[in-house]
Amino acid sequence: MRIGKQDQAFTAIATSDADSITVRGSDLCDELIGQIGFTDYFWLLVTGERPNEVQRRITDACLVAIAEHGLVPSVQAARMTLAAGPDAWQGAMSAGLLGMGSVVAGSSEVAGRYLFELVEEARQSGEDADAVAKASLEGLKASRSKVPGLGHPQHAAGDPRANVLLEIADRERIVGPYIGMLRTLGEHAPKIIERPLPINVSGAIPALMLDAGWPHQAMKGIPLLARTAGLVAHLFEESQRSIGFIMSNKADQAIAYDGPLSDKARKRA
Repeated sequence: MRIGKQDQAFTAIATSDADSITVRGSDLCDELIGQIGFTDYFWLLVTGERPNEVQRRITDACLVAIAEHGLVPSVQAARMTLAAGPDAWQGAMSAGLLGMGSVVAGSSEVAGRYLFELVEEARQSGEDADAVAKASLEGLKASRSKVPGLGHPQHAAGDPRANVLLEIADRERIVGPYIGMLRTLGEHAPKIIERPLPINVSGAIPALMLDAGWPHQAMKGIPLLARTAGLVAHLFEESQRSIGFIMSNKADQAIAYDGPLSDKARKRA
């Protein structure tokens, strides 16, 4: 059964034969292994080009910023999965990555798309960033929607990770429309939305990466790759001293049942 287009049967990422493996035009064994850092390799794999020094430093900073943030839901899911199936790291890792949605950890993709759309709107309309940002914020307020890339329930006074990333962007002289738009949103949002909305790490990461030249369609790959490193750390610790069942028990104790009782349970109550 033919489903979808059938006229693009090509890949430009990798190929191999009996004697060699080619990745993005380079011989894996002769030109890449032991000669390229993983961040450079990641950039090469995704874009087909090696990053320059600034792109490498920006990517490293963003990956480090988002790799770990404690016992967030995706980590809890991974650790409880490993506790239930100690021999299935791949299942536990999958559980953690599947929990990276638009609300937690994976929100850089949403913020990146939002920034990209606003910058494109400004380019096409000829309006300045201020006008585009204000109009968008007014629309989000009217629809009672969240502002992607702004606000954080824990870091209400300002996300320290975002602050450091923006300082790095200034130091590296990464000045572009996406960081500019993010800062414009951060300036106007508290007044328009009428509550504190500092720039968060999920807004800073796509702003930096987009201005560094990263494709917006691959933005979710940044937190996914970074959190994979954090999940490996948590799964290793879980295998050494398990807290998965402790978290499960604490959840059971913290959540009260308010559904109907059976006759037997009602008699005991």
